[in-house]
Amino acid sequence: MTQFPRTGEVRWIGLRPARDVPMREVDSADAVAGKGLRGDRYGSGSGKRGITLIQAEHLPAIAVLAGIDAIEPATLRRNLVVSGIPLIALKGRRFRIGEVLCEGTAPCDPCSRMELALGAGGYNAMRGHGGLCARILEGGTFRIGDTVHWVEG
Repeated sequence: MTQFPRTGEVRWIGLRPARDVPMREVDSADAVAGKGLRGDRYGSGSGKRGITLIQAEHLPAIAVLAGIDAIEPATLRRNLVVSGIPLIALKGRRFRIGEVLCEGTAPCDPCSRMELALGAGGYNAMRGHGGLCARILEGGTFRIGDTVHWVEG
């Protein structure tokens, strides 16, 4: 239960500056301990939802289930797209994204906005594939290409 076959990698980063506005794709983000990402609408102290992550390997599955060709990461409104590590296995565990220490708090379930973003049935197409919410324990900066790995203890 504590073994991972490999580390993950940050593939995409996005910030939501406000409700109902498009995601802003960035190359790096500043994480603030106990809060969230600087420049993100949840960055002022959302605690358990300081950062949201989704698995890159799930994007094609969501697209197939939604009946569309492909999904741009910004459509799903998660802060990070990560490949190579099973995110749901990080629930309740500490992990690092580059220099930032996080703790997985809960699955990041889809919201009703996915019906508009992905079309009829979009909410259900994402169920089980929504990713992970995490709190930020130690702040810092992370970038595209940084590793994501489990931290013991």
